[in-house]
Amino acid sequence: MLARIIAAICVVTAFAVAPARADAVSDFYRNNQITLIVGAAPGGSQDLYARLLAHHLGAFVPGNPQVVVQHMPGGGSLRAANYLYNLAPRDGTVIAMLSRNMPLIGLLGSSSSVQFKPRRFTWLGSPSSFLNDANILIIRKDAPVKSIDEARRGDLAPLVLGASADGGAGNDVPIILRDTIGLHVKQVVGFPDSPAIFVAMDSGEVHGRTVDFSVLKASKPEWLAPESAYRVLVQFARATRHPALPDVPTARELAKNEAARALIELAELPYSISRPIAAPPELPSDRLQALKRAFLALHEDSQYLADAAGLQLDISPIDGDEVLRAIDRIALAPPEFLDYARKLFAETRGGG
Repeated sequence: MLARIIAAICVVTAFAVAPARADAVSDFYRNNQITLIVGAAPGGSQDLYARLLAHHLGAFVPGNPQVVVQHMPGGGSLRAANYLYNLAPRDGTVIAMLSRNMPLIGLLGSSSSVQFKPRRFTWLGSPSSFLNDANILIIRKDAPVKSIDEARRGDLAPLVLGASADGGAGNDVPIILRDTIGLHVKQVVGFPDSPAIFVAMDSGEVHGRTVDFSVLKASKPEWLAPESAYRVLVQFARATRHPALPDVPTARELAKNEAARALIELAELPYSISRPIAAPPELPSDRLQALKRAFLALHEDSQYLADAAGLQLDISPIDGDEVLRAIDRIALAPPEFLDYARKLFAETRGGG
């Protein structure tokens, strides 16, 4: 009889503790807002995704906190990553959307400016895993070269491509295309943000740029019309051609040799985590679980999905565990690729 009484007390206690914990999380978030840091300037793809997330996420967090976006550009979101890891409150009130290259940069640890360990972040997931997207090289039709073959010829003028000043995630793709498929390109690094590069293309200051296909559909859909002044030359981060770009070759198809193709495939790995969202290390476990559940529930919400479709954004979410598995795959890349990546980031952040 005594054993049965003790067991009953344990059951009652267990049921009492769970609501108490849930109430504590609700009380906390009812009295606090969540800051979503974006490691890029306003106007680009991270901004679009972050504002969409901020508009909907609070409805799925206990206590329904307001979620506000704060931009923290610098170093292609390196500044945001360092802040999140070292200075942000570890109480669940600050999360960040980082660039897809940040885990790789953290693994390389090749500079004193890298002040975080990617596996120690609290990863919530990514709204996109790039399943339905592509990174494309788009150029003006009046550029000095008209085809891939011409773009590979060193005796013709190079394609002049615009790139961001802060070492953004897109700065590496033109250099990878140069090294693996032989494109003759000159990268102009110094534009403050993605909209400024579009303006430079429109004015003829540069011939083109690399950009995510979904971002172009959302911000410049008229550029994809057959009669537009632009053409897509190559697509990156695709094993096969995007269904909407059946006549545009992939970088893998154009690789100079098997070694170049292998390098392309390794360089495309970060795209599987596309726009990863992290919280600082060592969050209280109850708030951590609440944030993880909220992130997953958000991506099953019909209004969120409808709003994303209206913005032409690729929604193919992955959770935090999948982000960690992707980081592990990157960490296991051959040493020669990691050496190449160190040199690549030094070049794209040094204006080379």
